Amino acid sequence: MPFNLNPFKKPSQSQLSQPGLSQPPGTGGNAPQKPELSGLDFSNISQQGAIEVTEIATGIGVVYEEAAVLYANGNDRDAEQLLTAVFDDPTATVGEGLWMMLLDLYRLTGQRERFDARVIDYARRFERSPPAWEDLSVQPAKRRTETAALINLPAALTAQTAQQLQQLCVIGRKSGTLRVDLGRVRSIDDQGCALLRQTLAQLTTDRVKLTIFNASRLVDLLSPKVKPGQAENRDYWMLMLEVLKYTGESSRFEDLAVDYAVTFEESPPSWESKQPPPGEDRSAADEDSREHGEEEFFFDGELTGSSSEAIRKLDEFAAARQAITVDCGQLRRVDFVAAGTLFNALASLQARGKIVQLNRVNAMVGALMRVMSIDQVAQVMLRG
Repeated sequence: MPFNLNPFKKPSQSQLSQPGLSQPPGTGGNAPQKPELSGLDFSNISQQGAIEVTEIATGIGVVYEEAAVLYANGNDRDAEQLLTAVFDDPTATVGEGLWMMLLDLYRLTGQRERFDARVIDYARRFERSPPAWEDLSVQPAKRRTETAALINLPAALTAQTAQQLQQLCVIGRKSGTLRVDLGRVRSIDDQGCALLRQTLAQLTTDRVKLTIFNASRLVDLLSPKVKPGQAENRDYWMLMLEVLKYTGESSRFEDLAVDYAVTFEESPPSWESKQPPPGEDRSAADEDSREHGEEEFFFDGELTGSSSEAIRKLDEFAAARQAITVDCGQLRRVDFVAAGTLFNALASLQARGKIVQLNRVNAMVGALMRVMSIDQVAQVMLRG
């Protein structure tokens, strides 16, 4: 069961004031209208005494905040000592928030024995099954889907898809490679045909490496509009000829090219196979979708520094989507500077009407996200 961050009291604006941070992000309940990536400067925040926090209902709010800061700065041992000191204090009432932080800290640092020793007390204290052990100290393998975004076009290709098709060009130019799935397409009208043809032409001009899955589905939809001897619906002819290159059906392409030449009395486009290479067929895309989710982005490892490449890629990924889910199950740490950059990126997406949910966030990173008001510009769900 995921936990959200609501049990923790939000620090006030005065509690987070420091040199180099005149106003903490998201305080006052208003997200910036047009923030820019890396617009905030968190580089002057020191490790010691960086945050002053009043105690929350459990009486240990300051520990929650300071442990999050210590871990963000890479001081795992100091964070552990701070947390365990509270647990070992017979006068302290420890809430579930700190429990999850300590257990996740053990998982993040690979301390199985200490995790097992504490988890029994957790089960007794809260009278429910404790979190299972998982070694989060191991660096995850690189995901295949990071090499190219997989974009699914909608069921109906019409004038309404213009913005999404424009975003394909934006993503393609920035990444240099793109995968597009036509498996959901059920209809296409004149405007949708013209827009898609222009998009494919632009991607070719921009030298984007494009892979199209389920191209034959679109070919079947275009066929009824293509009638030999009737010099009309040129966009349908040209789009069908182009899409056939991604199916590998050279004979069908040649037949259509001859019909085009006779019908329009001009030379047709020449054949060029653009079929997905071996190992990149539709089954591979299906595997990605089942394993990771077609509409899911991933943070893993550590986010550090003011110009995190992963955060920039998130902004690109979100361009063609309204709701964005980010799997943070393998995200181990976020430092203060990266947290500021992430806040700005998420605030920008929120200002554009997009909804972002950060899933399976470990409790140590989740605490920092609360401190930095990231939970005000995105939904933050802790891992179980």
